[in-house]
Amino acid sequence: MKFVKLGRSGLKVSRLCLGTMTFGKMNDEKEAFAIMDRAQELGINFFDTSNNYGGGVGYRGRVETILGTWFAQGGGRREKTVLNSKCFMQVEEELDGPNDADGTSAYKIRRSLERSLQRLRTDHLEMYTIHHVDRDVTYDEIWGTYEALINQGKVFYAATSNFAGRDLVKAQYEAKNRHFFGIIAEQHKYNLNCRLPELEVLPAARDMGIAMMTYSPLSGGFLGENALNPKPGTRAAGNNLYSDFMGDYSVGIYQDRIVKFDLLCKKIGEKQSDVALAWLLHNPMVDVPIIGPRTLEQLENTMHALEIELDDEILKELDEIFPGPGCEAPRAYAW
Repeated sequence: MKFVKLGRSGLKVSRLCLGTMTFGKMNDEKEAFAIMDRAQELGINFFDTSNNYGGGVGYRGRVETILGTWFAQGGGRREKTVLNSKCFMQVEEELDGPNDADGTSAYKIRRSLERSLQRLRTDHLEMYTIHHVDRDVTYDEIWGTYEALINQGKVFYAATSNFAGRDLVKAQYEAKNRHFFGIIAEQHKYNLNCRLPELEVLPAARDMGIAMMTYSPLSGGFLGENALNPKPGTRAAGNNLYSDFMGDYSVGIYQDRIVKFDLLCKKIGEKQSDVALAWLLHNPMVDVPIIGPRTLEQLENTMHALEIELDDEILKELDEIFPGPGCEAPRAYAW
């Protein structure tokens, strides 16, 4: 396993991050434990979760509980893990009343963190991520809260997810004014099928020394082996927890792309999922792709992507099948 420094911080993490969103929904606790044990054996030291993961209404927080039970087994599991969780979402905390709504108030951040730490059975998080931007709360409130949590040792680093380029700039500007370190990583949806972040988000993160973590490497399953012939229960079949927010990626809309991608992968003798992940690993703007294996077999197979070399000709063909904006804004549309 290769390791990289996360943004301008000195924190070293594995080139792949283990995403846990499927735990408890698309696999059971025993399978989740096996995946996490094997991930550490393979050298993955970076785990990603959230306080709202678990399978929807009535189950939010279940994934953190699964991780906490796994950590409680000991054997250095927690000590070897760089752990990230998130807050922002409504998570059905009845005692919070109106303050359970989406947001990043000091109240919301602090109470969300305390509950996450209890479920995770730990006293700190190496990284704590704002899951979505909240433009109705000032950074005096947000960064003031983070500064206190970091000073208390409950959080080591701040991170963001689903921030636009302008939001990253604003957040870092306000952090600098406070002499606060600010964001070390942005977690963003980015894959062959979704290349809009190349316009603004990736360049902004690069210029400010923010690491780019990417989720949905297989575009909800449509860059995987089952895209042309979806099997029941797979992401490509649409019968999964991603279908509500991953957008309309029906095979009909992307039929031409998927067929061409299938032919290209057969030509080079690699699986579609491996090529899609390898493309991210070859991208100098991407630091850490997040993988979300549902099974131990999927985790094992994913490791092969680290070994794939995509030459300039193959990368060009991928660009032709899945065209991006062409370059960064404003050049992509202004001249």
